[in-house]
Amino acid sequence: MGFNLGYDAPSSRVVALALRHAILPKKYGSNYKLYVDWPAYGTPEHLFTDGGKDFRSNHLQQIGVQLGFTCHLRDRPSEGGIVERPFGTFNTEFFSTLPGYTGSNVQERPKNAEKEAELTLRELEQLFVAYLVNRYNRGLDARMGNQSRTERWEAGLFKPPVEVPERQLDLCLMKQTRRTLYRGGHLQFENLTYQNNDLAAYAGETVVLRYDPRDITTVLVYRQEVEQETSEQRPKWIKEVFLAPAHAQDLESEELSLEEAKASSRNIREQGKAVDNQSVLDEMHDREAFLEQKKKSRRDRQKSEQAATQSLPKPVKSAEFVDHEETQPSPPAVKEVEIPQFEIWDFDED
Repeated sequence: MGFNLGYDAPSSRVVALALRHAILPKKYGSNYKLYVDWPAYGTPEHLFTDGGKDFRSNHLQQIGVQLGFTCHLRDRPSEGGIVERPFGTFNTEFFSTLPGYTGSNVQERPKNAEKEAELTLRELEQLFVAYLVNRYNRGLDARMGNQSRTERWEAGLFKPPVEVPERQLDLCLMKQTRRTLYRGGHLQFENLTYQNNDLAAYAGETVVLRYDPRDITTVLVYRQEVEQETSEQRPKWIKEVFLAPAHAQDLESEELSLEEAKASSRNIREQGKAVDNQSVLDEMHDREAFLEQKKKSRRDRQKSEQAATQSLPKPVKSAEFVDHEETQPSPPAVKEVEIPQFEIWDFDED
C-alpha cells in the first residue's frame, strides 16, 4: 500500500507519512524505471497496528477521525506475522543485494560495509520503489493461490477507491513548524531562504509551515484563522487556510531531505563558512561528486577483479607415460588437474 523511508526514529509522524503515501495515488517519473503501475491507493476503513507507543498516540487517532477510518491494536503478537514476513523478504531479496548492507546482526556485520556504502537516501528510495512495483507486488504469495499481490488488491475492491485531495492529507499527516513571513514573501527555515510573491501580502504574520522531511526544498504555508461563533453554545475555533507553497531559492530543481540539510549546515560551519542557500547547494554538489567518484572506483575495482579472474592460466594437463619400447605408441591418456582458486587478501586494508 505504501511506505516511508527515512532517518527518523519511530513516531506517530513517521507512521503518518507512511499512511499518507499509502492513501495517495502513486505517480513516479521515468527515472524510477517502472514497468507497470502501482494501483493501490485510497483511505482505509480499518487500520490494524501493533501496540507500540507510536501507534497508541492521539495524533494517529485524530487522523483516523479526520479521514474516516478506525484504528485497532492487534490482540496477539502472532498477528504481526503478516507484516514481519514482508520485512524478511525485503531484506533477503532486496536490501542484502545493495552495497553497504550491514544486516541485522552486529556481530556478523561485514567488515567493509561502511567502506562500500555509496547510496543516498533518494537513490535507495528509487531502487526500493522499483523493487516493490516491478517484482514484489507482481509476485505470488502462497496464501493467495495463483494471484499476484496486485491482482489480489484489484479483486478485493468493491468499488474504485476515493481519491483524497493532497492538501487535505497535508493538514493531518505532514510535519509542521511556525515561522514569520518577511517583506517580499520571504521566510527562513533550516538555514534556507524561501520565497513566493503570493505571500508578500502577509508580511509580518506568523504562519504554519508543513513539509515532507524527505524533501524540504518546498514547504506549504498555512494561515490560522478564527471561526466566528454561530451560537452561544459553540465556542470559537481555529481553522487553517492554505496560502501557497514556498520554494527554497536556487534549490527549486533539487531534492534535499531534512537530515541532509542539517548535515550540510554542520559541515559548512565546520569549514568556517556562512550557511545560506548557495553554500548548501555547493555542499550538495560536492557530496554528489564524492559519491559518484566512489561508485566509479567500485566499478573500476570490480572490472579489475573480473579481468584478473579471466587472466588466470588455464588448467594444467599432465600426461601418463607409456612404454617406449612399443613401436606404435598409443596416444597418451590425459587427465586434467584443476588449479585451485585462491582468495586474494590485501593486508594494506583494515
